[in-house]
Amino acid sequence: MENLIWAGAVVSVIGLFGILYCIVKVASAKRAGLPDEELRARLQKIIAINMGALFVSVIGLMMVVLGIFLG
Repeated sequence: MENLIWAGAVVSVIGLFGILYCIVKVASAKRAGLPDEELRARLQKIIAINMGALFVSVIGLMMVVLGIFLG
């Protein structure tokens, strides 16, 4: 079950990098000084990526917890 824990940790870190990527993209979009509608369109795309990254991170954390319970 140690492999499940390590695999879950790797999956969680991948999700964390996705969330950090979204933070950087939102900050750069706000600094760009775009019109309101264009900024909203760009943020909607980033929100979709953010939700996916959050889902990946949660799956990784569940893998870690499952590995701890089974190990």
